[in-house]
Amino acid sequence: MPHLIVEYSANIEGDVDLPRLLSAIHAAALETGVFPLGGVRVRAERRDIYAVADKHPDNAFIHVQARIGVGRAPEVRQKAAEHIFAAVKAETAKAFASRPMGLSLEIVEIDPVGSLKHNNLHEAVEARRKGSAA
Repeated sequence: MPHLIVEYSANIEGDVDLPRLLSAIHAAALETGVFPLGGVRVRAERRDIYAVADKHPDNAFIHVQARIGVGRAPEVRQKAAEHIFAAVKAETAKAFASRPMGLSLEIVEIDPVGSLKHNNLHEAVEARRKGSAA
């Protein structure tokens, strides 16, 4: 983990380089040292129907939800959230300066009851790392 889900209003697509934003979020998550490479998943969900503040069509939003496994101390979660949010703010600074925009981020711990996982990503990442180092 984490699953980093970027939800955004459709009206920002001309102002924010979304692939670059997702790449920056991915990098920031790894930089925290909290999350393993094989566990990081970043994706975006465009929202075409939304109402922001006074519903003016220029109003925009980006919300990042980081869904993580349970067990990390509150201060670790807070520090990770702040680091990832700093990357979001840096990547959106130009758009933020030019239009009304709400930016938010939350870390949500996934209840382990009913949370099922099956993947081989950690092994694949390690095998590629070893293959490139040889």
